[in-house]
Amino acid sequence: MDLKDKVAIITGGNGGIGRAMAHEFLNEGAKGVVISDLDPDQVQHVSNELGCLGFAADVTKESEVTALVDYAVSHFGQVDLYCSNAGTLSKGGLLLDASDELWQSQWEVHVMAHIYAARACLPSMIARGNGYFLITASAAGLLAAMGTGPYTVSKAAAVKLAEFMAITHGDDGIKVSVLCPQGVNTAMAPRSLGDGQTDGVIEPEQLAKTVVDTLSEERFHVLPHPEVEEYVRRKGNDIDRWLAGMRRLRQRSLNKN
Repeated sequence: MDLKDKVAIITGGNGGIGRAMAHEFLNEGAKGVVISDLDPDQVQHVSNELGCLGFAADVTKESEVTALVDYAVSHFGQVDLYCSNAGTLSKGGLLLDASDELWQSQWEVHVMAHIYAARACLPSMIARGNGYFLITASAAGLLAAMGTGPYTVSKAAAVKLAEFMAITHGDDGIKVSVLCPQGVNTAMAPRSLGDGQTDGVIEPEQLAKTVVDTLSEERFHVLPHPEVEEYVRRKGNDIDRWLAGMRRLRQRSLNKN
């Protein structure tokens, strides 16, 4: 996708990855960018700074996602690219350190929000024979992250949903990419990424440039940390060896704490 003259929606747009993508898309000549986030005042402030439009919405509510898409269409006529980027970080595992409510909330923001976006955008995109979805997942969704069960499981589901969308609607002219970074210097990033869990913490602006390059080539995986591709290959080649290695990595991390 060439972003020049295109219309994009970016959720989670108040800061970090979402804001950096909005800035980069505008630099690439996008006709219209609509950022969305929870805080209406901050959405207005950031959109004014960037020179784009803003619309406050809770992406875990389908009616608000529909209203967001309707808002973009009312101003620009259509949506070419929907960046389903909103997300939250969590900790905990399978026992009492992660409640049912936490698991459900992670599912809603990391999976259902993408489904709501697809329902809102797909009919008109299919009618035109053209449209693009960028789903922000995580390297944790392709591999695993220790100590963050609800996060890594829901991000893995986001990757699978992106695959399903690409398979189901690719012949309708719909393109899908899934963004899977490791550490990014945002407010959501853990303060202690290490022990093999990341190959460096990058800036959101660097990530946004990788997004633009990958969209231009219409590749499925958007990997700001290119090492992730090799890790995925190793996992696929010998899953038992990979699991054993991850257990060793987890144990080293526990021994340090």
